[in-house]
Amino acid sequence: MKKITKRGVLFYNEDKPLARELYLEYKKFLEEKNIELLSKKEIKNGDFAVVIGGDGTLLRASKTIIENDNIDVFAVNAGSLGFLTEIKKEEFKKTFERYLKGDIEREERVLLKVKYNNEIHHILNDVVIMKKNALSKLIKLKVTIGDKTLCTIKADGIIVSTPTGSTAYSLSAGGPILIPNLEVMVITPLAPHNLTSRPIVLSNRDRITVSLLSEEDGEIIIDGDISRKLEVNSKIELYSCNKKIRLVLPENRDYYSVLHEKLKWSE
Repeated sequence: MKKITKRGVLFYNEDKPLARELYLEYKKFLEEKNIELLSKKEIKNGDFAVVIGGDGTLLRASKTIIENDNIDVFAVNAGSLGFLTEIKKEEFKKTFERYLKGDIEREERVLLKVKYNNEIHHILNDVVIMKKNALSKLIKLKVTIGDKTLCTIKADGIIVSTPTGSTAYSLSAGGPILIPNLEVMVITPLAPHNLTSRPIVLSNRDRITVSLLSEEDGEIIIDGDISRKLEVNSKIELYSCNKKIRLVLPENRDYYSVLHEKLKWSE
């Protein structure tokens, strides 16, 4: 009997032909390495996970992956930009060979929790609290940090982002780029009525409460995937958690080179 070397779980975007093709190719490769492939329900018994797709695929998979605190994640880009899925499809096998030899670097990404209407979700990227549609009036939001009021703002909404999510919607709305290993979060206003309302970076030890003071309902969107109606006078709580995603880095990678390659930063 062949000795099992590692146990892993494969995630892939079933809507992308390239992701399906890579899934079959990598599955065969891993089986040849005596890797035991587990179902997603067995994630707690895994040593690693392979996510094949774009950044959205990783965001969705992260909700399952965080059930295992000690799992290594190979995020393979089979999408377009692939800012989070950094491993190129042709690099995966070489990167995995290095992993088996213990010769890899990892990078931990912090997560936050959001609580709304007795639901709790983990956030890898961001939470968007916004008006319900483009034609709606500006919404009025009160933002409290602990027991102190940060601001009361009229805007299309606000974004609360992790460092990982700082290069997503928050960046396009004028927010700062945050280095991924920082344990902070950023609040970025969306089209505020008052132009002095600027993005602010907070410690993730802070607890944020956002209250909807408008007379109209709004919407809350979690990691671009989960959407809920935001009712008048409702409150959203955001706070730190002890969950992290541990990404395996491709060889000779640094975050600043990613900014140059993916975002053309400073060019």
